[in-house]
Amino acid sequence: MATKRLSFAKKEFYHIYNRGVDKRNIFEDYEDMERFFESMREFNTVEPIGSLFEVSFNNSDYKKEKKSLVNFIAFCLNKNHYHFILEQVADNGISEFMKRLGGYTWYFNNKYERSGSLFQGPFKAVHINSNEYLLHLSAYINLNNKVHGLGGETPKSSWEEYIGSQKGLCKKEIVLGQFKDALEYKKFAEDSLDYIREKKEMEKFLLE
Repeated sequence: MATKRLSFAKKEFYHIYNRGVDKRNIFEDYEDMERFFESMREFNTVEPIGSLFEVSFNNSDYKKEKKSLVNFIAFCLNKNHYHFILEQVADNGISEFMKRLGGYTWYFNNKYERSGSLFQGPFKAVHINSNEYLLHLSAYINLNNKVHGLGGETPKSSWEEYIGSQKGLCKKEIVLGQFKDALEYKKFAEDSLDYIREKKEMEKFLLE
């Protein structure tokens, strides 16, 4: 069950998610989504980096390989909510990473001349306690736009990383390594999504 008091352990996997307060959009345009994604990428480092503005003037020391707080396994960003599968790889990694990611609220409020909370309370977290859960949840998150019937409203997600050959943000081999190839995973994910749609209780379990 989701709880903000969940104690995060290294080498364990967690479903992290949140949505806009009153179900409002947290991304109004492509620029907002890219800004959030950049934060996901740049703030995932044990060594503090300051602001994204400072990163834009990074030096040679910053370009060295960073030690991560978390591993991304899968993610999706929709207009009014997001989902991550994270593996904690540093002590207090998830909590520290999510605290840094919270700076997006300042960016959004400043851009749109608003004040107050952007998200519906603290982020939610669920421990992924079985491999079966991990696999089905990866399908649910990678294909989340289809779960919500968004059609052409394509979110930013790890789906293309999984079914394509390009490298990206995710440690996708943790999931893909259990399949013959990306095509076999693609079939599994699409079949899994059909099952989730048929079994509404499973969709609740995956925490839409």
